[in-house]
Amino acid sequence: MQIAVKPDQEKYILEKLQEGKYKNIDELLSVAFQLLEQHDEKEKQLIELRQKIAEGTEQLRQGEVIEGELVFQQLQEKLKQMEQFQ
Repeated sequence: MQIAVKPDQEKYILEKLQEGKYKNIDELLSVAFQLLEQHDEKEKQLIELRQKIAEGTEQLRQGEVIEGELVFQQLQEKLKQMEQFQ
């Protein structure tokens, strides 16, 4: 596979290689792809978060709400149950 890069991108790559931060172009590209994967994962998480917020907003609109104190009571009960099994 051949990849064409813009002149400014090539300059940037060469600068990074000259700095000695990366041993070769393969190492630099490996790091670049890792960062791209992280970016994609964060984008996926952001989409999921937006969906959850939309669902919660719709639940609020429909009056499907649980009082905060009740939620904390339920969480404390679950924690106590978990502690008993340890």
